[in-house]
Amino acid sequence: MERTCGLLTAKNIPVPLRSISVEVEVKGFVADVSASLEYKNEETNPVEAVFVFPMDSDAAVYNFQAVVDGKTIVAKIKEKEQAKDEYDDAISAGHEAFLLEEDSSSSDIFTCTVGNLPPAQSASISFSFVQELAIEADGAVRFALPAVLNPRYTPTGAQVPSVTQDLPRVKSPPYTLTLQAQIQSPLGISRVHSNCGLNPLEYLNPDKTGAKVSLKDEHRFDKDVELLIYYDNVHTPSAIVEAGVESVAPGTLMGDPAVMVNIYPQFPEKPSQITSGEFIFLLDRSGSMACSMSNENDGPSRIQSAKDTLLLLLKSLPMGCFFNIYGFGSHFNSFFPASVEYNQETMCQALEKLKGVDADMGGTEILDPLTDIYSKPCKAGHPRQLFVFTDGEVSNTKMVIAEVRKNAPSHRCFSFGIGEGASTELIKGIAKAALGSSQFITGKERMQPKVLQSLKFALQPAVTGLTINWELPPGLEAVLLSQLPTVIFNEQRTIIYAQLKGKVDSSLEAEMSLKYSLKEQLVQNSVKFNLQPNKAQRSTIHHLAAKTMIGILDSGSDRGTDSVKKRMIDISTQANVISPKTAFIAINKDLNQPLQKPMVRRNIPLYGMCQAGSVHHMAYAAPSIQFDSISYDDDEEETPTPGFPGLVFQGPAPVFQSNAVAHSRKARSLPFGGYARMMIQSDKALNTDPPKESPVMKLISQQNADGSWLPDDSLHTLLGLKPQQIKKSVPQKDIELSLWATVLAVIWLHAFGADTKDEWELLVDKSLSWIKANAGSDLGGCVKAGNALLKTSVDPCVFGF
Repeated sequence: MERTCGLLTAKNIPVPLRSISVEVEVKGFVADVSASLEYKNEETNPVEAVFVFPMDSDAAVYNFQAVVDGKTIVAKIKEKEQAKDEYDDAISAGHEAFLLEEDSSSSDIFTCTVGNLPPAQSASISFSFVQELAIEADGAVRFALPAVLNPRYTPTGAQVPSVTQDLPRVKSPPYTLTLQAQIQSPLGISRVHSNCGLNPLEYLNPDKTGAKVSLKDEHRFDKDVELLIYYDNVHTPSAIVEAGVESVAPGTLMGDPAVMVNIYPQFPEKPSQITSGEFIFLLDRSGSMACSMSNENDGPSRIQSAKDTLLLLLKSLPMGCFFNIYGFGSHFNSFFPASVEYNQETMCQALEKLKGVDADMGGTEILDPLTDIYSKPCKAGHPRQLFVFTDGEVSNTKMVIAEVRKNAPSHRCFSFGIGEGASTELIKGIAKAALGSSQFITGKERMQPKVLQSLKFALQPAVTGLTINWELPPGLEAVLLSQLPTVIFNEQRTIIYAQLKGKVDSSLEAEMSLKYSLKEQLVQNSVKFNLQPNKAQRSTIHHLAAKTMIGILDSGSDRGTDSVKKRMIDISTQANVISPKTAFIAINKDLNQPLQKPMVRRNIPLYGMCQAGSVHHMAYAAPSIQFDSISYDDDEEETPTPGFPGLVFQGPAPVFQSNAVAHSRKARSLPFGGYARMMIQSDKALNTDPPKESPVMKLISQQNADGSWLPDDSLHTLLGLKPQQIKKSVPQKDIELSLWATVLAVIWLHAFGADTKDEWELLVDKSLSWIKANAGSDLGGCVKAGNALLKTSVDPCVFGF
C-alpha cells in the first residue's frame, strides 16, 4: 500500500497549504495588506489545490503572483471567463497555472486555485489588497483578517449551491499564520488591542506616530484576527493626496492624482431626538444563532445577546412611535400582525413574547420576511427604520441587497453582523442600499453599545440638501469618483474620493466643504489639505477609488447591461483591481510536461463553524460539511486521529472526498445534496441554565415605557434598600413616589452602571424628560437626598441643571 507523508487530515488526505504569512501596513484609516501562502505537494500525483477564503467585501485586491523554483510569475487581470479558459488551456498543455477570482454570488468570498503543482514541488502564492478601516463605537480603528467562512445557507429553490458548501472543516486549521503590522498615524498611537495573542507593541519614534506589532508565534488560524488601534484623536478630519502612476498618461484614472477625504460631520449642537418613527426589528432565529458569541464558548449565545439587546431597544424607544419584531429562519413570524403604537401595554406584550424567542427556526430565509415588511404600508408621519440582526450566512446575498435597494425610498436600514463568519457583503450591502449604517460584533464584544449607537443615529433628524464644494487653485478640477453622500450622521465618518485633473501646484492648499441643511439651519463642515502628493508605490488611494467605482456600477439598476460590464472591466484592468467580471491569471510555461498521472483536487480545509457543545441543532440546506482533525505523518504510518466527535448528519449529505478530477474547470461541479440537519454533540452536557442577568439589566427591565420606575419591592432590592425605605425617605411630602423612585434609579445607574452608560443612555434620557415634566421646583433637593440615601455622589448636572 502506498504511504502518504506530510501534513494530513484524519482521513489521510494531504493538505498542500503549509503556512500563511501576512504583512499589514496601516496608515491612518487605511490598511494595505500582503498575504503569502506557502504550498508544497508531497504526493506522487500532480495536485490542484483550491483555497476558498473570506475577505471583506470592500477590500480591493490589486496584486497576485506566484514564486516557483525562484521564478516570479506576475498575474494579469483579464475578463473572468477568458481567465478561466486560459487556466484550463494551460493545464491541458502541461503548464502550471494560478487563478484568483471573486465568487459570483458574493464579493466577500475568494477562490485561489493552484493547478498542476508537480510532485515534491513548492510554490509561494501572494496577493495584496487595500481596505478602509471601520471606526468602532469606542473610537477604535478596526482591522480584521477573517478566518471563518461559514457555509452559506442556500434558500429553497436556489439553482446553484454556494461554493462554501464543498469545503472541508476542521477544529483547528492545519496551517499556521504569522502576522506583522506596521502602523503610522500623525494623530499618535495610544495602544493596540487584539482578540489574539500579541507580542508587545513597539514604538518606532518618540512621538508615537509609528509603531509595529505582531502575533505571537505559531498562531493557528482558527478565528478572525482583529486589531483594535486607538489613536489620540480619532475624529480629526483629514485628506490624503496621492500622486498618479508616472508610467500612466495624465487624464486617466491612474495617471492623475487622487484624493481621499475623511470628514466627520459636526452638527452645531447635540441633535434633539425625533419622537416619531416606525421601528422594525428583524431577528435571525436560525440554528446557527445558538452558537456562542465567542469561539471559546465562554460567553452568551448569539441569540441571547440579541435578546438582551432587544430589551434595551424596547426600553429606549420614544413614546408614541410604532414598532414590531420579526423572527426568521426557514420561515418567519412577527410579534404583531402590523406595527403597533409603543406604550406600556404593547411594550410589556413584546417583552413577554421575547422571553420565548430562541434559535429554533431552521435555515436563514431572510428574503421572505423582508418582502413581507415592505408589503405593509408605512405609517404617515413615522419614517420607517429597519434593524436587521443576523449571523449573515446566505448564498442569495445579491438578491437580498437588491430587494432592500428597491425599497430604499421608504426606509433606512441598520444592520448587525453577529459572530465570526458573518457576510460583510450582506451586512454592509443592505445598510448602504437603504442609507443606514452597519456594525459587526465578534468574539467577546458586547452587542448592546453598537446597536444603541445605531438607534441614536436613527433618532437623529435627517439632513437635507447635501452638496460638496471644492476650493481649488485655478486650472485644477476635482472629479468625484465616489457617490455624493445622501445621508450623514453626527460625528460618523464620511469618505470622499476624487480625481484631480489639471496642473497640481504642491505648494498650495485646497479645501473641500460638505454643506447640508439640518432643521432648516445651513451647516458646513470643511477640510483643508495640502496639495503635496504622496508618491506611494502601491497606489493605495487609487485602488480604493477604483474599488468604490466598481461597487457603484455593480449595485446599479443597469448592472447587467453590456455597457456597465465593459465599464467595470475597463476600470478593473486600468487599476489592476479585481472585480466581479474579472480574475487574476498567471501561467508558468517553464513547466511544459504532459500530465503523467491524473491531477488530484485538494480543497484546503477551513476552521469549522460552531465548536462542539456550543449548539444543539442547526439546519442548513445541503451544507455538506465534514469536520476533520489533523495529523502529522512522517516516515512511519500512524493511525489517524479521531475526527470531530459527535458530529451527526440527518438526511442526505454528501461526504467530502478528494478524487482524481478532470483538468477542465468547466467539467467540474460541486456536490449538492438535499436538506441536511446537523447535530453537534459534546462530551460535556450543554449548559441549559438561563444566563445570569446583571444588576443593571434587572433595573432596566423594571422601567416603564414612559421612562419612570414604580417603587415596588423589586426596586428596593435592586437599589439595596430595605422594604418601604423609598416611601419613608421621600424628601418632600408633595413628591410622587414614582418620581422619587425614578430619581433614585437614575442616580443608581450613574453611580453603579457607568461602565455601560452607552447602553442605557437613551432610556435614561427618556427618564429625565419624564422627571422634568413631573418634578416640582426642588429637583435639586431630590437629587441631593437621593445621593445621601444611596451613599453616592452623582453630579446633579446629569439631571440637566
